[in-house]
Amino acid sequence: MLSFCEARKDIARQNRNLNPINAHTAMPNYEPTLVETLEKLRKEGYTEDFNIRFDALICDKACLLPQEFEVDQTFRFEGNTNPSDEAILYAISSKSGGIKGVLVNSYGVYADEMTEELIEKLK
Repeated sequence: MLSFCEARKDIARQNRNLNPINAHTAMPNYEPTLVETLEKLRKEGYTEDFNIRFDALICDKACLLPQEFEVDQTFRFEGNTNPSDEAILYAISSKSGGIKGVLVNSYGVYADEMTEELIEKLK
């Protein structure tokens, strides 16, 4: 089984040619790939890597319930040749202001399991 970091690197390799579509918040001059968008967000202070754990987002520093974070920006990426290469990137910050990070998730059958409350928060 791959570690989170190894899996993230594997996803990054697979998604290098994904193009963003339907971004909820426009980000001027952002590059068209998932990896490039992640790099830009890192420079803006989104340094934590969040994972979904059923009813919360977790990272090295915290476990955030839906009422404890905000989705600042959302980017949707769609593969050029394979419809299953779809991903969504969330720029997330804690309401306390102490934590900023990113969450990358897939669509459809490859999406992580989560509660209805978390699903609503990430819409």
